[in-house]
Amino acid sequence: QVQLVESGGGLVQAGGALTLSCAASGGTVSLYTMGWFRQAPGKEREFVSGLTWSSGSPYYADNGKGRFTIFTSVAQNTVYLQMNSLKPEDTAVYFCAAGRNVRIVPSSVGYEYWGQGTQVTVSS
Repeated sequence: QVQLVESGGGLVQAGGALTLSCAASGGTVSLYTMGWFRQAPGKEREFVSGLTWSSGSPYYADNGKGRFTIFTSVAQNTVYLQMNSLKPEDTAVYFCAAGRNVRIVPSSVGYEYWGQGTQVTVSS
């Protein structure tokens, strides 16, 4: 059973930066497809970024492309999401997810494990 714990969220002004962390236990992140999703109030959960275990190739949704970077630390067994140039529309709860049989990285289907989420609030 993989457990994921996110941290690093908070309140930041527009244009600022945050780095979210997702610490995994019970499994090795390099053997899973790891994804970051977010959900704003009143909106559906949406894909932000992902990293496949097979190729290590990163995926980015248009909502963060060019501003967000996903990377892992094998030593820390942690996946990170570095977010720069934050905008008020980035305000959401950010969730980390992991799966061994994820066929479509941007789809939440296939991710077996989810963290509890961390709140990111960007003020204008």
